[in-house]
Amino acid sequence: MKIPTKTLAGTITLAALVVVFDYTLRYSNLKIPFPWDPNLKFDFTGIPIILSFLLFGLISGALTSAVASIAILARSGNIISSSMKGIAEFSTILGIAIGSTIISRYRPAILYTTGITARVLIMIAANLILVYSGLLFPQTTGILLVTVILAFNIAQGSISIITGYTLYEAIKRRVPTLVRKPEKQSS
Repeated sequence: MKIPTKTLAGTITLAALVVVFDYTLRYSNLKIPFPWDPNLKFDFTGIPIILSFLLFGLISGALTSAVASIAILARSGNIISSSMKGIAEFSTILGIAIGSTIISRYRPAILYTTGITARVLIMIAANLILVYSGLLFPQTTGILLVTVILAFNIAQGSISIITGYTLYEAIKRRVPTLVRKPEKQSS
């Protein structure tokens, strides 16, 4: 599999930006805690991941998401939170990838809806697995937190998708050679 230099360089740059965002926000204490659960914090690491997917494709987005997970693990040593962040961001781009197969004049709304829906459903499932395996919270507390997880993932996913898509549209207009071309179907 031959990867174009532009794709490789763009993916590496955006993955590095994910690490810069994570470390800068963490060590400057600028992460904003979610009001209903201060353990959940808003950040901007999802924006370069969304851009990576929109500019270079699903593999690029997945690699950038994996770098985010590895950077968080290296910084915190917490495999659960780093894995959950990686799963959340990957599920968002996976939902957007599914939405991008739908041709419509309402494309941004479809991408937003499918991205948020995939993120919320996958994160609720992942958190319930942790709850029922006993790794996260007692079961009664864990079930109540599903609502908090739902609200947080809608908010965090919205930040990532709306900002990432807005930047993508600006890049597409100003640097059209950077945007990947749709793959042609072979007969």
